[in-house]
Amino acid sequence: MSTQDQQTPPTLDPIRLPLTGSRLIEASAGTGKTFTIALLYVRLVLGPRDEADAESFPRALTPPEILVVTFTNAATRELRDRIRARLVEAAEAF
Repeated sequence: MSTQDQQTPPTLDPIRLPLTGSRLIEASAGTGKTFTIALLYVRLVLGPRDEADAESFPRALTPPEILVVTFTNAATRELRDRIRARLVEAAEAF
């Protein structure tokens, strides 16, 4: 086994993850994928924190501009519900 095979993959930080380009989030069950995807979605809707925020998308996006894909109907329902809940929380907070 090589040293590279033994290395632990980097931890995903949804607050600092750059939001440009495509991202694949792949992990075992119960690791927080749905939570992370919902947080990234809210970041896209809120837009950059300020003009120097290079990690956010250059402008706020609307829901029809954001594509989120998952593999089962149950996962889709859970993700949709979680995203809606996070958007409601963000609307109340901001």
